[in-house]
Amino acid sequence: MATRDGSDEAYVVGLCERILGENALTQHRFDWLLGDPGSGGQRVQPPVDAYWPGHQLVVEYRELQHDQPMPHFDKPNRLTVSGVHRGEQRALYDARRDEQIPAHGLRLVLIRPADLDADGRGRLRRNEAADLAALKKILARASDEDRVTDAFRTWLLAEGWTPVDPTDRWTDLEALRGWERLICEAKGRTSEKGIDADIAYGQLLRRMTSQDPHTRYALVVPSSSLKAAARVPAHVRQLLRIGVYEVTDDNRVCRLTD
Repeated sequence: MATRDGSDEAYVVGLCERILGENALTQHRFDWLLGDPGSGGQRVQPPVDAYWPGHQLVVEYRELQHDQPMPHFDKPNRLTVSGVHRGEQRALYDARRDEQIPAHGLRLVLIRPADLDADGRGRLRRNEAADLAALKKILARASDEDRVTDAFRTWLLAEGWTPVDPTDRWTDLEALRGWERLICEAKGRTSEKGIDADIAYGQLLRRMTSQDPHTRYALVVPSSSLKAAARVPAHVRQLLRIGVYEVTDDNRVCRLTD
């Protein structure tokens, strides 16, 4: 775990690391996320609680002082460089994070004590089983295609791959490992399994612009679509360097072997 202390924030980040299969960059600062100018005119870079580059995900753990007045934290008699007290500045910077992080193509997830097993003062009881279950739901994506993509990204990280910005902006996921490059097309659950599988193969074919033999392709599908994806004969998939990967309902990844 990359966190530095035994705080509730560190506990939450540690559980998220277990779910995501990737260590977080804690207290990370982005060049484009800026605070207000200080007396010398310089602008600080407010940190985010945790950033997972491989998942393009930022998690902010918002304790009670982020949502309600608390004189101990707010220090209402002391003004900050923003011209307001600390509580108001915190709200300004939170709003800036909420706007700027998604604007720069990252997913932002906010977690509060009430989302987990906490007492009336917002202190976590650290019920790991309950908190892990809650966090899995919070971190889950809205669509099944997002679920499939996230599960495959987590598997890639565990296998030593590094997700990178796709060469083609329509590519769902692209990753590097040494000399290898993997270009992925992901599909979620669908009522038109055969049609969607055919479309996915066509999308991969259009992305075969490189003749580098180290570039391979992946069709990533849920278990319900595996049979449809396997209709393309194995020798054809081998010639095209396309691997078919199944993501099960419990987010395990298995490569189709013929």
